[in-house]
Amino acid sequence: MAETLYPQIKNILRAHGCHFIRQGKGSHEIWYSPISNKHFSVPVTVKVKPTANAILKQAGVDRKI
Repeated sequence: MAETLYPQIKNILRAHGCHFIRQGKGSHEIWYSPISNKHFSVPVTVKVKPTANAILKQAGVDRKI
């Protein structure tokens, strides 16, 4: 079974100034990005790179896993 990519996503987001806002429904967290000036959802169970990269794109981060 694949390992979760959440720790990598979290580190990248924090390095770009994003921060955790609150716990969402189920396994999701709500984060805020000062780059895109938006709130977005981050599932702690994400296991595939395309989903992880889509989260980073929502945050306005120009980096891929």
